[in-house]
Amino acid sequence: MLLDDPHHDGSALFVPDTTPALGDEVTVRVRVPKGAGVRDVRLRTVRDGEPRMEPARHDGGDAHEDWYAADVVVHHPVTRYRFFLDVPGGYRWLNGTGLHDREVPDAADFRLTTHAPAPSWLTDGPAYQVFPDRFARSAAAGGREAPDWAVPAAWDDEPAGAGPLAGTQLYGGDLDGIARHLDHLQALGVRTLYLTPVFPGRSNHRYDASTFDHVDPLLGGDEAYARLAHAVHARGMRLMGDVTTNHTGDGHEWFARALADPASPEHGMYLWEAAGPDVVHRDGVPGYVGWLGHGSLPKLDWGSDETWRHMVTGDDAVLARWLREPYALDGWRVDVANMTGRRGSADRAHAVARALRERLVAERPDAALVAEHFHDASGDLDGAGWHANMNYAGFTRPAWSWLVPEGNDVPFLDLPVPVPRRPASAMVAAMREFAALVPWQVTAAQWNLLGSHDTPRLRSLVGSPELVEVAAGLLFTYPGTPVVFAGDEVGATGTNGEHGRTTMAWDQAAVGGPRWDAATLEVYRRLSALRSGVPALRDGGLRWAVVEDDAVAYLRETPGERVLVVLARAPWAGSTLPRHLLSPGAAPERLYGDVALDVAADGLRVAGDGPAVGVWRLR
Repeated sequence: MLLDDPHHDGSALFVPDTTPALGDEVTVRVRVPKGAGVRDVRLRTVRDGEPRMEPARHDGGDAHEDWYAADVVVHHPVTRYRFFLDVPGGYRWLNGTGLHDREVPDAADFRLTTHAPAPSWLTDGPAYQVFPDRFARSAAAGGREAPDWAVPAAWDDEPAGAGPLAGTQLYGGDLDGIARHLDHLQALGVRTLYLTPVFPGRSNHRYDASTFDHVDPLLGGDEAYARLAHAVHARGMRLMGDVTTNHTGDGHEWFARALADPASPEHGMYLWEAAGPDVVHRDGVPGYVGWLGHGSLPKLDWGSDETWRHMVTGDDAVLARWLREPYALDGWRVDVANMTGRRGSADRAHAVARALRERLVAERPDAALVAEHFHDASGDLDGAGWHANMNYAGFTRPAWSWLVPEGNDVPFLDLPVPVPRRPASAMVAAMREFAALVPWQVTAAQWNLLGSHDTPRLRSLVGSPELVEVAAGLLFTYPGTPVVFAGDEVGATGTNGEHGRTTMAWDQAAVGGPRWDAATLEVYRRLSALRSGVPALRDGGLRWAVVEDDAVAYLRETPGERVLVVLARAPWAGSTLPRHLLSPGAAPERLYGDVALDVAADGLRVAGDGPAVGVWRLR
């Protein structure tokens, strides 16, 4: 059982809840079960390129476990450490991926960082993603004339999943429409409203901006954005924007000037190449780099002072001006953050991320900066730039591969295969590996999601309301920020990102209907309220307790609270956990679900119900 292993993570139970400075000594603690046979504990760091070992001191315990403490000298902005455990027959290393009886590389060592964590509001409650064209229409929407690129659609039309129509179907959702339905968000416990781009473009997704100076008139323009921001803030919620730092649209005013005049300052803001991967050629236009070769998305050159001035450093820079009144955005989600500033041998991505954060914090000390990165983002997440990342690699992909039924044919994001069904051991191993590669404060803020505007819908992936509940149970109890794509909470379907950009069936909310699953909405509301009301689910560490093919159990712990979470995708054999996990003389307090947890002489017996979610407070 994993609970027999020594354990450490970056939560307040093991590491002081402060941001250290260079030169500080930080006391870190490790939990060592009596049955682990550990004779000695030491702390290992690598300072100035050389490993150093310091003895750990006994720091309390009881009949079941010992605690040890050691001091880490913060010698680097990101200081790594691991624990050496002397056991009969050899020694073991404890790092972020767990306990090892072999040599392991330093990449997964625990981390202390001198960089400030994400603002607390980012993790207070769930974030809610809205694709503005598909959420709600206001009364004014019907009077707006569709532009020449758009194909008007009726609100109940099925979104196109591929082809030109996927980017040109226009449903007419707008910002005042969103404002009319903030009660829905508030009832869901949403703390952050995140909108995909609101700048005008030539597509329904608007990632091909033609300007960053104004809001698309199709959405109601600047005035509607200000009204929405005021309404969101009046309810105590936050509002985050979405911006493309990697590219603009080919209809952008900057690109138009760049094409018209090779001597213009704007010409230097783009990457121009005669040949090579992703280079676009048009009649009468010099070769330029398009995002993934798309001619409609010319790539910005972050080697240009003009790019820096327009986007970050200027008095009226894009990243700063929208954080001011009357909009007062609380931060940005940055599209294609992994590619920003990167081209061939040029890599300015980290410099860009740090500069974006510095400018945002200068404008608003509590502003948040979240990256989009579909694969391994760990190299970009040392805590100095992005506060967090959309955690596709460390959460979405592993969770999907555990939850998906056999025979599902939904594509696995960018891979040319359907989502494979894997045992929980594969899910947990992936989650632990990715989490181990970043500081705990980043893990605790990561945007965990079960779907977005770029993915299939959860309901289409797992197929049943019961498995949607298991997935949502994982989302709302795992460390990080739960992110809900508008519509998932009412059972929206879709087999890829474009097909999944469905409209909200508000007309069915009160009377019911096939596009509004009231039972699933109640599940999301209850789980959201649970997370908000239980400190350990917001701020606690993570200790894996059970990992079977069809079920997992883990503990979320703070110094004053211990919560047990059990998730099962199918019926399983059940498990018996140590009784000492429960406070003496107490009974488990059921917080969610109907799974049976019995207190017996030999321990806490968890029933093998499934699909099921169970959450209990043990201390």
